Amino acid sequence: MYTADARACIGLTGFKRKAIKHGAGEYVRKQAHTSGIESFWSMLKRGYVGACHKMSFKHLDRYAAEFAGRHNVRRLDTAQQLSALALGMSGKSLPYAVLIGRRSG
Repeated sequence: MYTADARACIGLTGFKRKAIKHGAGEYVRKQAHTSGIESFWSMLKRGYVGACHKMSFKHLDRYAAEFAGRHNVRRLDTAQQLSALALGMSGKSLPYAVLIGRRSG
């Protein structure tokens, strides 16, 4: 796991961790960098401010999955992105009762 040198990351266990020392002016060391995750968080925050305006804790996993999907296809052109979206939705449903938590799905 590549992280910044923030103290919040020190307690992470169960991972091989490489910390990039932003405070010392280091932003990349060989393959270790945090640019990808910083790009993802930036996209998620723009989505929150520009499209969602509110993200409930109850559905946070769904918001994160949506923006992970957007992040993973960001280099494709629009037609390819729409094709990937349609392929990912094919054969899936989210009934309203499941969405609001009336029954598990």
